[in-house]
Amino acid sequence: MTRMMRAAVQYAVDDIRVEERPIPEIGPGEMLLRTRACGLCGSETMEWYKSGPRVLGHEPCGEVVEIGSGVTGYAVGDRVFVNHHVGRIDSHLSRRGHFTRDPYFRTNRLDPGGACDYFRITAQHIAMDTHRLSDAITDEEAVTIEPWSCVLSGLKVANIQPGDTVVVVGAGFMGQGFVHLAPAFGAGKVITIDLDNWRLETSRHFGATHVINPQTADPIEFLRDINAGRLADTVIVTAPVLAAWQQALDLVEVGGCLHLGAPVPPDTDWVRDGNRAYFDQITVTSRYSADHTDTYNFLRLLEAGRIKAGDAITHRFDLEESATAFRLLLEAQNSLKIVIYPEGVPDA
Repeated sequence: MTRMMRAAVQYAVDDIRVEERPIPEIGPGEMLLRTRACGLCGSETMEWYKSGPRVLGHEPCGEVVEIGSGVTGYAVGDRVFVNHHVGRIDSHLSRRGHFTRDPYFRTNRLDPGGACDYFRITAQHIAMDTHRLSDAITDEEAVTIEPWSCVLSGLKVANIQPGDTVVVVGAGFMGQGFVHLAPAFGAGKVITIDLDNWRLETSRHFGATHVINPQTADPIEFLRDINAGRLADTVIVTAPVLAAWQQALDLVEVGGCLHLGAPVPPDTDWVRDGNRAYFDQITVTSRYSADHTDTYNFLRLLEAGRIKAGDAITHRFDLEESATAFRLLLEAQNSLKIVIYPEGVPDA
């Protein structure tokens, strides 16, 4: 008889159902994991980015329950982190460091997802980006590994030099990550811009030296006032809307860097003044997802106690409450990382 499990399935942004699905069967070189906790991601609210029906969740912490033949180095009961997509070594893009842009990267994923009782990982997952978790890392901290490794990946290309002034436009969970990790790359002043005062004040906890609400202060004037008349050396925009991109560009000093931390919808034209683009010498960077080097770097920082990952968890739900959890993610008010627990929310 086929073994069954529960899974939170997304049919549309406003249609999340908990259904029974077969527990994946593993083959040689693979493992079956029991989901201990799984974070929900803002990308799952973008209908143009991901279509349903599909099992929610790609930020899980799992426990090994079955091991396929040929797998070594793991035992039943191990707690592990595994990246939902993994790359390969032998391709042109990978050899140039663009592991996540190699088309192969998105061909392998967690089966069937993270917001379910069990999921299967492939031999490539195990070889490239699966890590046994130490006791120093909690299940809740572990669900931040994938998303904030994407943050770390972006900061690697954001051209920050020691003492630089960094502005982060958008103070959701990913924005808070950029605020929190920017000092590890040398940032001096770190300024958060958002329309929500709760998120702005929360960003102070994660390391923001200044905050700006554009509804009450002009960001350009505020920035020049606190920064010796200059704009920012690096501006990171995490809001996936064109107006935020334009605001972010307007805040970059000559010779600075604009980092695009989230995509806008397809077929969105972004028009720049060609003369300014030449003379301002502003570098525009972006970074899709996180590769195995990013997650390894982040894990080391997490184990060293350099990251307040647990402080970013604001809400916890049972798997059966997935629809309620997702509505909270859509509302994006007074929340950062929302975590699903298939076996029930643990006692505080």
